[in-house]
Amino acid sequence: MSVAQFITSTTNMTASVLTSLSRVRTISKCHIGEPGPDLDQLPVTTRDTSDKCVCFLQKSATAVAYCKRGNGNLRVNGRPLELVEPRVLQYKLQEPLLLLGKERFSGVDIRVRVNGGGHVAQIYAIRQAISKALVSYYQKYVDEASKKEIKDILIQYDRTLLVADPRRCEPKKFGGPGARARYQKSYR
Repeated sequence: MSVAQFITSTTNMTASVLTSLSRVRTISKCHIGEPGPDLDQLPVTTRDTSDKCVCFLQKSATAVAYCKRGNGNLRVNGRPLELVEPRVLQYKLQEPLLLLGKERFSGVDIRVRVNGGGHVAQIYAIRQAISKALVSYYQKYVDEASKKEIKDILIQYDRTLLVADPRRCEPKKFGGPGARARYQKSYR
């Protein structure tokens, strides 16, 4: 590969990386030794960023939900919502859909990424993330009245759909086997 081919391929790669960013200034190819274009005078292009990200914690499980305009796809770690294990807790995942109806979810795609914790904590983190993502999407991109209606329905059914559980494991202290328990003491 000659030096000229290397420079051309590097310029092409750099341009393709720049176009994937949300704010891109269009750059024409320039050769080494020539002055580059004035970046302040180039047009700025932006992509459609109707995307909302929400993160929820349940014990040590973390669920991050991305909600954007789409056609009703709900995916958890790249898999459909119906394939999430354990099957016994499927109804807990379906609660936001059953409460709000499929028509509210038909215009949005929700991707959830979950890791950490056990199965039950992950299920609860997913349902919180889905609920909160839909509420924040409606607040930002639809209207305040719809958001309030959705929020009222969810809170009336189960407050934990929107409010995170603040309980955390307390750290162990010295002088005992756990956080609060003390070693046995003998007086004789």
